[in-house]
Amino acid sequence: MSLLPSPTETIARARSDLRVGLPVVITDGARGLLVLAAETLSAARLAALRALAEGAVVAITQRRAETLKTPAYDGDLVRLRLPPEMGADWVRALADPARDLSAPLKGPLIGLREGEADLHRLALGLTKSAQLLPAIVALEIADPKAQGNQLGVALLQAAHLAQDLALHHPLLPVAAARLPMEAAEAGRLHIFRPENGGVEHYAIEIGRPDRGQPVLARLHSACFTGDVLGSLKCDCGPQLRTALAEMGRLGAGVLLYLNQEGRGIGLTNKIRAYHLQDQGFDTVEANHRLGFEDDERDFRIGADLLKRMGFDAVRLMTNNPRKVAMMQAEGISVAERVPLITETGRHNAHYLAVKRDKSGHLL
Repeated sequence: MSLLPSPTETIARARSDLRVGLPVVITDGARGLLVLAAETLSAARLAALRALAEGAVVAITQRRAETLKTPAYDGDLVRLRLPPEMGADWVRALADPARDLSAPLKGPLIGLREGEADLHRLALGLTKSAQLLPAIVALEIADPKAQGNQLGVALLQAAHLAQDLALHHPLLPVAAARLPMEAAEAGRLHIFRPENGGVEHYAIEIGRPDRGQPVLARLHSACFTGDVLGSLKCDCGPQLRTALAEMGRLGAGVLLYLNQEGRGIGLTNKIRAYHLQDQGFDTVEANHRLGFEDDERDFRIGADLLKRMGFDAVRLMTNNPRKVAMMQAEGISVAERVPLITETGRHNAHYLAVKRDKSGHLL
């Protein structure tokens, strides 16, 4: 085996590079795109990018473009000319809706119609996977391999990046230990890590569930604010405790704790969404203003964990029909959907109504 990084490892490195403000190059043959994340863009690096050539653009998702009232000629994204007089702060204002009130006049926004947008689309997918705001500064470059090597930046093949973004990376067990809990003294915690070195996910096993019978199971997305801080804005904490208590009462079950905070956009972006909710936007509207879809989670992770633990059938504790459909699509039989009902309060009533009306939850 070579000591050189594989394409997947190079892509994992590229995510870290974007998060600290470094550029990456995405290439498809002779075509190349030098990319910086808008969120971590510095004035110095923007100046260095402009020194290479003219023609830099800002690319944002169609969801963010809707908020800025600019047409997305490329369908799911828009490429905007970066005026020479506009700096890094202007770019960040395009990307971050927290600045929509303080900097409402961002125009003129001139969208490109000519040229290909496929590499820009991949770059936006990469920033999403890095849990950054989905907005980039991009510059088309000639001889991308030579320029990438000269600049010392990660060089990503478009085909490899497209495959990696669509792929569910297998989860490998890395640790497990007995864990007595309030819900059940007979508890065990399993830690799994994706083969690409991504964020870890957890399986909490209660008792010794029979692998030959449908196990009472829950796919629970991490919610630091609800699970740890007891936030009243959502029902996540009560759902977590109710599910564990029911498994403890029955003496068997498995709760999959998936690190997909904020419907897959990460804690930082979730708090940005909370700020928007304070301005009167609901959960879905806030995600769209940030540039994300309603729900960016990948429930294939839960199916993979169940299979690796020896389960092929579940009684699924959920109000989300999408989880049921994904389990069945991934080969996990759902013998029963078990409703998970918790109390509604004045702080989360609107949130729950949006889950019902816009996300199809069965509350």
